[in-house]
Amino acid sequence: MSSSSGAPKFFGVTKEGHPVNQWEISNGPLTVKVIDFGATITSVLAPDANGKPGEITLGFEELAPYTERSPYFGCVAGRVANRIEKGKFVLDGTAYSLAINNGPNHLHGGLVGFDKLVWSCEARSETSLMLTLLSPDGAEGYPGTVTARVTYSLPSPTQLKMEYSATTDAPTPLNLTNHTYWNLADGGASSVLAHEIELAADFYTPVDDTSIPTGEIRALSGAMDLRQRGCVGRSIADADQGMGYDHNYVLRALDATDGLRPVARVWEPASGRWMAVRTDQPGVQYYTGNYLDGFAGRGGTAYGKHHGLCLETQRFPDSVNKPHFPNAILRPGEVYTHTTVHQFGASHTPPEGAY
Repeated sequence: MSSSSGAPKFFGVTKEGHPVNQWEISNGPLTVKVIDFGATITSVLAPDANGKPGEITLGFEELAPYTERSPYFGCVAGRVANRIEKGKFVLDGTAYSLAINNGPNHLHGGLVGFDKLVWSCEARSETSLMLTLLSPDGAEGYPGTVTARVTYSLPSPTQLKMEYSATTDAPTPLNLTNHTYWNLADGGASSVLAHEIELAADFYTPVDDTSIPTGEIRALSGAMDLRQRGCVGRSIADADQGMGYDHNYVLRALDATDGLRPVARVWEPASGRWMAVRTDQPGVQYYTGNYLDGFAGRGGTAYGKHHGLCLETQRFPDSVNKPHFPNAILRPGEVYTHTTVHQFGASHTPPEGAY
């Protein structure tokens, strides 16, 4: 991967005076744009069933909304994605307190998480981009200095691959994810309720009224059972007291052939676009844009409630306080790794067979 291939486009300047650049990578009809602020995916273009490329993510055309009001569009969330109860945990006998920024809880790394920092471009080619971030000891209350990397690549004209790695000089919680909002019809102009989805999960982690897992790992039933393909809106009124989905699903076993688990498959009937997701992570937060309230997005588009959906591959929420959940502690000498692959296609009939 060359570090000199292609010039970035100037995207703006943060309030702190840091310039922000946007890179573009492409492979055939698949084109992805990324800014170094939050290692954020700002655009993904993919062809529909007639071969016409179109926008399939929610995003902004300028920097200010990302810094001021973005609901984590396209970013890398960290140092710990998702929620930590009351922003507190105990690690090796020491108690830590983090910023509270989501009701009574800590969410997506706090007030200035990885999504609100400018990453450095370490390497780039026509089809890949590697960004790096140094998070100092004590940042947002977390122990240890962490070096994190994310590589976005397009290994084929139908695949977007996200690879994360991180190291630390002291034990620390770490759980990275990408927070892209997907809308395979029109990039967010309409709701995703007519999209069809199936999740490769037989269990989920129920939550309390502040969205913190209770600790139970429960078999799917009723509105939470999304194992069979059906429209996103089919039972959304019965999920989370009518708010919609914002839950961690427990994924099935790793596939021995590629070390990844099937996560989900989404199909949008009007465009014919579909997306299949695979990961090596144990869980996925399925979120249906419940709190979108008319954000003015790309081209002035109003992003209303349920105009995008997220599939955030991850360790389970609040794992630092749930010893029976997958480990989310990174220690010196270890390397955190995380791979997620999005496969895109288009057909006038729903995709069948393996993910």
